[in-house]
Amino acid sequence: MKALVTGAGAFFGLYIVEHLLARGDHVRTLCRGSYTELDSLGVEAIRADIRDRRAVVEACRGVDCVFHAAAVAGIGTDWDYYYGINTLGTRHVVEGCRTHGIGRLVYTSSPSVTFDGTDQCGVDESAPYPKTWLCHYQHTKALAEQHVLESNGTDGLAACALRPHLIWGPRDRHLIPRLIERARAGRLRRVGDGTNLIDMVYVENAATAHLQAADALAVGSPVAGRAYFISQGEPASCWQWIDEILALVNLPAVSKSISLSAAWTLGAVFEMIYKLLRFKGEPPMTRFLAAQLATSHYFDITRAREDFG
Repeated sequence: MKALVTGAGAFFGLYIVEHLLARGDHVRTLCRGSYTELDSLGVEAIRADIRDRRAVVEACRGVDCVFHAAAVAGIGTDWDYYYGINTLGTRHVVEGCRTHGIGRLVYTSSPSVTFDGTDQCGVDESAPYPKTWLCHYQHTKALAEQHVLESNGTDGLAACALRPHLIWGPRDRHLIPRLIERARAGRLRRVGDGTNLIDMVYVENAATAHLQAADALAVGSPVAGRAYFISQGEPASCWQWIDEILALVNLPAVSKSISLSAAWTLGAVFEMIYKLLRFKGEPPMTRFLAAQLATSHYFDITRAREDFG
């Protein structure tokens, strides 16, 4: 098939590109910048911002399937930035699919779209969206996911959303490097009692899941119009895993801790300061981050196993 991959220059998007090429598919990429990794692969590259509606719609012309992985993650406080990329950008992708009669759209969502700050132990896709949002990232991703799923069945489009949790692996520029950076700076604290369990997924497995979903996706298929949690299928101890990562770079285990209530309060204060003073970047702590680090969140992936293997 001929596939368009948005966000192809980022950590996860690059793996989708490589997996498609490895099986002989033709790949077109849409990225905001230029990337030597993509140049070396010889793919068809379009350079544009996902917020540029006209460019995104045009990039969709002539492809069979779109893998929409472009997004901005994090805990920043700039609503316009997150909404423009995560929500409006996704709307542009959907418009491009519908305009050009593309049959398949696989959207990279996030399990955080169902996170309300409390434990999620073995929950499946029946978990609802929360009534209140703890950060702009999860809110804008949820709005985007809803739009993708609502677009399913319109103009011949079959669409689904995958929710991979804590993608990690070689070339990671976000999760593992930031953990190590905080630890080296002496700013990493265990939040909560340290017993929380979490899901994660190795990056190549997450990419494989996206291709499997695309192959099973068609109007009227079980995959069409659905969201799926994606993980390794067995939770791990969050802080034991972090300590093991730190040990690999000869850093000591996390020894200092803070309670969830204290971290939550601190996060609320930082959020207010950043909002009032219009600071750029991410606060060192937010309510969302405090809850993510202290609570259990792991998922039942039975639906993904049954629907697309």
